Amino acid sequence: MTGRGRPGESAARTFEALPPAKGSRAPFAESWWGRAWLRSLEESSLDSGRLSRGRTYARGGAVGPVTVAPGSAAAPVQGSRRTPYRSTVQVEQLTDQQWDRLLDMIAERAANIAALLDGEMPAGLADDAAAAGVPLLPGPRDLDPECSCPDWGYPCKHAAALCYQVARLLDRAPFVLLLLRGRGERELMDELGRRNTARAAAEAMVSATTTGADPDRSPAPTGDPAALAFASRAELLSLPAPPPLPDRAGRGPALVDSAVPEPGVDPAALELLAADAAMRAHHLLAGALGTRHADTAPPVPLTEWQDAVRLAAAHPTPEVFARIAANCGRTPRELAAATRAWRHGGAASLNVLESSWTPPASRLERDREALRADWADGRPPRLRSWRNRWTVEGRDAQLRLGRDGLWYPYTKDQGTWWPAGPPDADPAVALTALLET
Repeated sequence: MTGRGRPGESAARTFEALPPAKGSRAPFAESWWGRAWLRSLEESSLDSGRLSRGRTYARGGAVGPVTVAPGSAAAPVQGSRRTPYRSTVQVEQLTDQQWDRLLDMIAERAANIAALLDGEMPAGLADDAAAAGVPLLPGPRDLDPECSCPDWGYPCKHAAALCYQVARLLDRAPFVLLLLRGRGERELMDELGRRNTARAAAEAMVSATTTGADPDRSPAPTGDPAALAFASRAELLSLPAPPPLPDRAGRGPALVDSAVPEPGVDPAALELLAADAAMRAHHLLAGALGTRHADTAPPVPLTEWQDAVRLAAAHPTPEVFARIAANCGRTPRELAAATRAWRHGGAASLNVLESSWTPPASRLERDREALRADWADGRPPRLRSWRNRWTVEGRDAQLRLGRDGLWYPYTKDQGTWWPAGPPDADPAVALTALLET
């Protein structure tokens, strides 16, 4: 029994695509529970080469938004074709009886709840759960990866990339692991609250029975009067935690069929703009609730063309695409290339697509040396250099250095260079991922 079909299945959460990982040798997981996830993946894999390529894909940012639901995680992973592959990894859910035992263990100690809310997984909890027959952490062969690509590897490089990206999510939020095992954060906290209330009521009943007090009589209030406590301002309590971020942005109003519009008003366009505003507000709220919000600079205002490309990338429907292309005076092919560039790196990536520049010779020479040092046999492919572009001889493959210091991969199709993936500060990582697609 895996506990499927419970209310927890509605607790799916979608996490925005994580930025490319810095450095080609940095560990994917720093927390012990994240490393346990990777250990399960690597011990169950039948092909270390595919794992290596999966790490390269994940480091390069080829994994799109990850949707985590009870029993599975899924994401689009950009491979060799224009349309991303759909990769999933399945994890067995806990049974209802196992959840009862686990929740009792968590509720027994307030420190367990505090640790989870602080983004930590108590090691003692995992050990106690394992001793009680509750497999909180995945073991060898517990992960079941799948992918829509034609590769029959176990796992293929795309599914491996998803698994490595999930490890990065686990580092940030241990509730991801609990959701994979079958219960969402809100459901867990509500259930823990009920158990704590029941436990307190039972303890009060036992105490009343022992002392002879009336169990229905409320205890006398203790503490300082509110007016004195507020006036002193000596030890103000910290603010409560902000409410959880909604899983997704709202859809906005439905205007197309609601009423006859005034002349010059396009209801479909207003619906799109409202939906886009909700999406951007959700993104800004996610940033504001992030731990690094104080260090984040305000976004640079976009030009009309940049905002049009952003809009086409955020709402990829044929109607929106055709309308933006016509209004911007660009061909559909030009807008398609610009939209793909935007998805891989925003305004910086669009600038790399549309302009070239001459980097300092010292920078290019330093990156060439790094490429030779990091290549497996010390002999990377021969490259033709022109301004900020390195083209692989004999291949329709190219790297372009952006003014942001990142290398952007490109491939040629029918005489046109197309953005082929997310950038990387390490040219060896970017080139390896490009040549493996």
